[in-house]
Amino acid sequence: MQKPGKQENVLIVSDSDRDADLLYAVGFFAPDPFLYARLKGREFIIISDLEESRAAKSAKHCEVLSFSEVRRQMKVQESRIDMPEMARWLLKSQRIRRVSVPYQFPHGVASRLEAEGISLKVATGTVFPEREIKSPTEVRRITEALRVTEEGMSAGIALLKKSKPGPKGRLLFRGKELTAERLRAEIDSKIMELGGVASHTIVACGNQACDAHEVGHGPLRANQPIILDVFPRMQKTGYFGDISRTVVRGKASDFVKEVYQTVKDGFELALEKLKPGVDMKGLDREVRDLFDERGFHTGIVKGRRQGFYHSTGHGLGLEIHELPRFGPSGTGKFKAGHVITVEPGLYYYGKGGVRLEDTVVITSKGYRNLTKIEKVLEV
Repeated sequence: MQKPGKQENVLIVSDSDRDADLLYAVGFFAPDPFLYARLKGREFIIISDLEESRAAKSAKHCEVLSFSEVRRQMKVQESRIDMPEMARWLLKSQRIRRVSVPYQFPHGVASRLEAEGISLKVATGTVFPEREIKSPTEVRRITEALRVTEEGMSAGIALLKKSKPGPKGRLLFRGKELTAERLRAEIDSKIMELGGVASHTIVACGNQACDAHEVGHGPLRANQPIILDVFPRMQKTGYFGDISRTVVRGKASDFVKEVYQTVKDGFELALEKLKPGVDMKGLDREVRDLFDERGFHTGIVKGRRQGFYHSTGHGLGLEIHELPRFGPSGTGKFKAGHVITVEPGLYYYGKGGVRLEDTVVITSKGYRNLTKIEKVLEV
C-alpha cells in the first residue's frame, strides 16, 4: 500500500456524510453511497436520480451521471444495476485497468472489480495527500468553525460561573445539581443554534478528566478541575473546530495550579517553536522533556496511565484527527498551510487533569493562532 500521486486515477465508493475524502472531492453532503472517480484528469460522479441535480450544481468540476443515465448507456433494462457494475462500466469506458482506492474501500466492490481484471492499489491514509496543506478557503472555514466552538465554550463557562457550591461540594444551578450532562447540553445547544453539530463534547470533572476522552457524567464539583473539550463540525462545510480549556469553579488546589502552569508552559513552548521545517516528533519530545524536568512524569500507576500520554497535537480539517501527526508517531516536518491543534495535558488520578488546546495554522515564517478565547483557570 502507498500514497497515490496527485494525478493518479482514483475511485471512491462511499457517502460524503461520513467520508472526508469524498466530501473533499465533491464539496457536498450526501447520505447514501455514490461513486466518484478521477480518471486521466477528468472527474466523474455516478449518483442516484434523487441527488443528480444537486450534485451537478455543487460539483461543477465533475461530470455527473445519474443511475438512470448509466443504465441507459449500459443498454440494460434492470431497474437496479449495482455499484460494482457501474464502477466497472465507467472504468472500462475510460480504458482504465488500474486505479487507487481508499484503505476503507468496500470489499464487495473491490472483489468484483478485481474479478474483472481491474487492479486496485490501496492507499495508506487519504487518497488526496494534498488535503494535508489547507487552502486559504479551508483555513477560513476552520476559523468559522472555531468561532462557533468558542461561542459554545463561552456558554458553558458562563453557566459554570452562575453555579454555587452545595452539599458535598456539588455545584448547584437554580437549586438543582449542575451535572456534566446539563453543561454539555448548554454548550451543544449554542453550537447547534450557530450551525454546528457537537458530538461527544467533553465535560469531565475530577478523576473523570484523567481519562482524556471520557465525555464526563454526573454532578460537577466545586474546587475541582473540569476539562471542557469542544470539537463541533459545521453543518454547511463539514470542517471542524477544536478547543480545550480547563477550569475550576471556585479555588484550585496548589497542585492543580502547578499542573496548569506547567501545561501552559508546555503549550507556549510548542507555539514558540512552530514554523516550517521543524520536526514534529522532535518538538513533541521537547514538551515531554519539559514536563519531566518539572517532576511531572508519565507512566502507569496502579494500572492507570498518568502524566502526558497523548500527542501534543494533530491535524484538523474535514476530520477531527487527520494528518499531520504532531506526536511521538510524527514522521515529518511542519509545512506552511498545516492546520494543527496544540494540546498538551497532564493527568493524575486522585488529583485531576489539565488540558489546554488551541488551533493554529503554520505560516511561511511561523504560525497564526486561529483561536481567540482566553485561558483562565478559576472562574
